[in-house]
Amino acid sequence: MGWFGGGIMMIVFWVLFIALIVWIVRELGGRNSKSNSNALDILKERYAKSEINKEEFESKKKDLL
Repeated sequence: MGWFGGGIMMIVFWVLFIALIVWIVRELGGRNSKSNSNALDILKERYAKSEINKEEFESKKKDLL
């Protein structure tokens, strides 16, 4: 292979290494951002999507606050 083949392998190694680091950071960051939604925000979102009616929204909101 010589120097040229070794150089390509080194580039492939670093590309894979950096891709692995980016993937790990995104996986860890993704979990934290999903857990940042609090119960009231989720309740408001469900009400906005008409998954629950006004009475249910008010009742659950009262329970949370």
